[in-house]
Amino acid sequence: MPELYIGLMSGTSLDGIDAVLAAPRGNRFRILTSLHRPYPAALRRRLLVLHEPGRDELHRAAIIANELTAAYAAAVRAVIARAATRARAVAAIGCHGQTIRHRPDAGYTLQLANGALLAELTGITVACDFRSRDIAAGGEGAPLVPAFHHALFASARRGRAVVNVGGIANMTCLPARGKVTGFDCGPGNCLLDAWTMERRRKPFDRNGAWAARGNVLPRLLGKLLSHPFFRRQPPKSTGRETFNLAWVKRTLTGNQRAADVQATLLELTATSIARAVRTRCTGAREIYICGGGARNRALLERLAALLPGRRIATTAALGLAPEHVEALAFAWLARQALKGKPGNLPAVTGARGPRVLGAIYPA
Repeated sequence: MPELYIGLMSGTSLDGIDAVLAAPRGNRFRILTSLHRPYPAALRRRLLVLHEPGRDELHRAAIIANELTAAYAAAVRAVIARAATRARAVAAIGCHGQTIRHRPDAGYTLQLANGALLAELTGITVACDFRSRDIAAGGEGAPLVPAFHHALFASARRGRAVVNVGGIANMTCLPARGKVTGFDCGPGNCLLDAWTMERRRKPFDRNGAWAARGNVLPRLLGKLLSHPFFRRQPPKSTGRETFNLAWVKRTLTGNQRAADVQATLLELTATSIARAVRTRCTGAREIYICGGGARNRALLERLAALLPGRRIATTAALGLAPEHVEALAFAWLARQALKGKPGNLPAVTGARGPRVLGAIYPA
């Protein structure tokens, strides 16, 4: 029976569940089938509320975790059916869960998922809670995808950077020779999506078209870029606890045009990524974008302008669709966990050493 793995990703953008069913070939994977299931608007609102302290939040988090797990199980059944295979052909599910708190400074991280329930509903071994072991070892617990980026995208002939633009943007530096590094750059789509919902009642700015109609506000951009996170040295990670709409609103005067604010938020994402490449990945001549931000044409154009002389493309140029990268990474991490192999890179997270990541719930 082939050794198959399922990866499930629901990221900081809170847009839904990405699922892939994949077959490993050495360090590489062949995707057999994939799907995306958007979150219902009501569920997304409830998840957003959980990002802030509130009444009875422990109970509400547990209930939503079970609700999410039922959705994860439905996604698992769907990819298995699409591939015309059976659950017993799947070695494991790698489930990231939905982050609602990421506080490595306080020694914890919280991704909503009920691994025991997911194993029960699917009859498949589940690996989840991947960040906690790295944090226990003194690391940031994120980003975890650089080890996977290295396995799939590294080149012995040219330096590359892989930038995942989800709710938060993170970068992996893949030098032709030398140590792999990576860290969170700052906000990716989270502020762009939040401002679009606030002012236009739409979940995202398609292709960055609204931002492209605005003008960057230099004073506002300067205030946003003055956040201490951008001055921190790696290893570093961040989340909605730091970059959220309330933070943006505190910098506004109330007189700015909404489209100009959107243009400035896009410039914030592009500038923080470009600075990270220029200062921390100087040898990278090829920059590959994945995640939802890969579909933002205006963002890619700004990155090309801010990083002249470097190739800007999506990971599709390397044979992997940008929307599949993170889900496939968690299929890879599940395989690492089952084989007892490390899933983190201490140079990225700051952990005391390599660690096998994930809590395993056998079928």
